[in-house]
Amino acid sequence: MANKKLPIVALVGRANVGKSSLFNAILERRESIVAREAGTTRDSISAKASFLGQQFWIVDTAGVKDPEDDFEESIQAQVIQASESADIIMVVVEAHIPITTEDRLVARLALKSKKPVILVINKVDKTNPNQVYEFLKLGIKQTINTSVTQSQGIHELLDLISKNIEKVPFKKESERLKIALLGRPNVGKSSLFNSLLNKQQALVATRAGTTRDVNRGIVRYKNRELEIMDTAGIRRPGRIERGVEHFSVLRTLAAIEESDICFLLIDSQEPNVGLDQKIAGMVKNSGKGLVLVITKWDAYTANENFDFNSFLKDLSRDYEFVSWAPTIVTSAISGQNVSKLFEISQQIKQARELKIPTSKLNDWLNRAVRDHPPAGLKNRMPKLNYIIQENDNSIPSFKIFGSQTSYVHWSYRRYLERKMREEYGFFGNPIQLWLIEKHIAHKHGKKPNNLIAQKDS
Repeated sequence: MANKKLPIVALVGRANVGKSSLFNAILERRESIVAREAGTTRDSISAKASFLGQQFWIVDTAGVKDPEDDFEESIQAQVIQASESADIIMVVVEAHIPITTEDRLVARLALKSKKPVILVINKVDKTNPNQVYEFLKLGIKQTINTSVTQSQGIHELLDLISKNIEKVPFKKESERLKIALLGRPNVGKSSLFNSLLNKQQALVATRAGTTRDVNRGIVRYKNRELEIMDTAGIRRPGRIERGVEHFSVLRTLAAIEESDICFLLIDSQEPNVGLDQKIAGMVKNSGKGLVLVITKWDAYTANENFDFNSFLKDLSRDYEFVSWAPTIVTSAISGQNVSKLFEISQQIKQARELKIPTSKLNDWLNRAVRDHPPAGLKNRMPKLNYIIQENDNSIPSFKIFGSQTSYVHWSYRRYLERKMREEYGFFGNPIQLWLIEKHIAHKHGKKPNNLIAQKDS
């Protein structure tokens, strides 16, 4: 299965140096945030950004210093996570504050990672130009001066990120179908991991992953190798769980980007948790296949008052935004439905690889528009003329060309997606719909950018 991994850019540094402001400046709008925890700015947030046609994930790891933690331990945990999971590390410092012990430690650990490192000297509006040269002592060759409040250096920073993305080593894609087990601590990821391996007698190999705390097992199912990735260790040892603790977003995001299909494990005892929904949103935004795996089902059914229909109804409401994802109840203890996960993954793979002839797609579009034409605004009436499927995209992606497409309401996009799923299924996969002005984009093979296209959210 073709799998395009987006680069991950991590912002690291001590607290209050302006990482969150840089994060928002890079995105230009807060709506792009797809995974955010409630609470203080110490929580990590991530979003998908784009510059000159290059897409990448930007992760704000927030401040390195927790008042309750030893600062050195906190810094090391943050930068180690960035070193293991990110492709590019941006070390942020304050221009008007002399180099601190924390700055030196962050820089040293970042450089030790051997990943591309960019030093962002922020808040240059608060100091004189000569003072910034002091930061060259940190040993980071790539530097950029920024001021979010003055909109200074942001474009240059994005340009530098873009150049470093081009340097990220290309990894040859494996023919294996990669499946990531995601979820909060103690939902049963490791138990399911072991059950999946034990269910397949033709075990090829198990090995420790190159990413810390990710276990990998390779099994064979119907003459195809599957690589199962267990993102265990998402919680920092010895700490009380607080959402996804400080740095786990990086690890989860890296596992999502590496995978083809994600199994999101949801504890049957706690099915309505905002964090689980955030992870599902990250999977959707990454364009990967998704299965909602309800764990510890034997414990739930042990309650004499359990109501299966009510459970599914509530779950469907909470995960309506990924209604295309199949749901399966499991028990690692009894083995209930564990083997079915292999078959579901194959069905998702087949749906993901479905290619539809252009003539059939346009017949479908004509029927959909005829049954329910798109509404407009005053004299602006959208017209949808024709549709093609992108052949070079691993996600089911479609370009719809027409006129006045910017006036198409988001609800109409939902209508088009629903009608497309009724016709073609795309079981367990998100769909991308691009609406493109016909007079602007003439070449079908040209991938739309933010200036001419709109994608279904």
